[in-house]
Amino acid sequence: MTELDIQQKQQDSPNKTYQVLARKYRSETFDDLIGQEELVKTLKNAITTGRIAHAYIFTGVRGIGKTSTARILARALNCLGPDGKNTSPTTKPCGVCANCKSIKEDRNIDVLEMDAASNTGIDDIRELIEGVQYKPTNARYKVYIIDEVHMLSKQAFNALLKTLEEPPEYVKFIFATTDIRKIPITILSRCQRFELSRVEVPVLFEHFKKIASLENAKITDDALQLIARSAGGSVRDGLSILDQVITNSKEIGEVDSKTLSKMLGLADREKTYEIFNAIVSGDTTSTLQKFDEIYNLGTDPLLFLSDLMEITHNITKVKVIPNLLNTLPITEIEKQHITENANKISLSILNQIWQMLVKGFYEISSMDKTFEATEMLLIRISHTSTSLPDLKTIIDKINNSNINLSENKNNITNSETQKAEQSISSNSFIKEEPKNYDTNIKATDSSKEEEKKAKEEFIKKTLATSTNDILKSVLNAFPDANIKQKKEE
Repeated sequence: MTELDIQQKQQDSPNKTYQVLARKYRSETFDDLIGQEELVKTLKNAITTGRIAHAYIFTGVRGIGKTSTARILARALNCLGPDGKNTSPTTKPCGVCANCKSIKEDRNIDVLEMDAASNTGIDDIRELIEGVQYKPTNARYKVYIIDEVHMLSKQAFNALLKTLEEPPEYVKFIFATTDIRKIPITILSRCQRFELSRVEVPVLFEHFKKIASLENAKITDDALQLIARSAGGSVRDGLSILDQVITNSKEIGEVDSKTLSKMLGLADREKTYEIFNAIVSGDTTSTLQKFDEIYNLGTDPLLFLSDLMEITHNITKVKVIPNLLNTLPITEIEKQHITENANKISLSILNQIWQMLVKGFYEISSMDKTFEATEMLLIRISHTSTSLPDLKTIIDKINNSNINLSENKNNITNSETQKAEQSISSNSFIKEEPKNYDTNIKATDSSKEEEKKAKEEFIKKTLATSTNDILKSVLNAFPDANIKQKKEE
């Protein structure tokens, strides 16, 4: 967006119809697109070298510039230049020629923008195909922009196949979608596909800070960071939040992160860290009290759980790779919290907390009583994070205990061995189990084999008893563990 455009926007009459920020600051040139450098580079190279495809498809999450890119590309293909003498596509549409103005105002008859969510049927596509055979009236190319193209019916896609494969040289198709999986492969194979990425938090922060300055809004950097994180990589979502904040800032003055949290129903970040610390320390009472406080302030339980998941994720990453701490888009205070927790919490406990949060989040999202369900989840996590020892603790406790597995494993005394040999030599096993042995068997090779088997059987029974003693010793070393020994048969 040029400085002239910004000045014109600021000089708009107050009586003029209000425009939301997402429309007021919509990207108008390739250089205005934020966070999509690879896409911009490729499209510019295609225009410069004349290798312009007949069909493009832009895909990605909501609010990252798919439709804006399609409109910019339409203007770039048809721009006449400020003097009206430009005869070829340009990477920098002027914005002042007749074609640029008419396309921007959605009144150019050669650039048709269609919403596939409202025009899903084959009749709509037939009407579009009929118009393809006519050359453009004023523009250089006829451009068909179909938004949310995945909403077209199967019949509509089939009707479009032939025209999309071999359109006239003056026709260009530009599709936009948030769900690329629903588009037939036959359509995808006929288009150049571009994946628009989520915009990173630091880039969104700088973008929102610039707009807040242009709107003369007083918003702290912490609040802008919170808006950037809450946007989820979507420029439009972030601008919608910023719009709401600017509206309220006229009355309350400067907006900080705490004020913003109350406005948006978000949990205060510092409070969330306090709850996380209470959870990992097993302080269930403090956990529930603090959660009740933020809930009464208007915090959505699901947003609170989402914040807990983000905190757990950040701590785990820093636990594994400490150098990642400086790359996280968070405040210095949060970095201190993460460093402290990463040093004191084991990886296995963090993994347990993460798994329970993920499972609980999806369970609670389908419930009506989200507050009660979240309390139960917090109780479960708080109890589990302290009651179950991790693997390292178990190993250390075994090493420090008086259990000597190597000695107990061979807990057969010499006297017991001697008794076993005496019992076998006196045919005691034959007397106890006459069904298995024949007392009349002579001292042959077969009787020696039977005697050997009887001895082995006795040793197995003795070892089994010894193993049971070892298990009892291990259980005694962990009196807090909820493990029940099976009754001996």
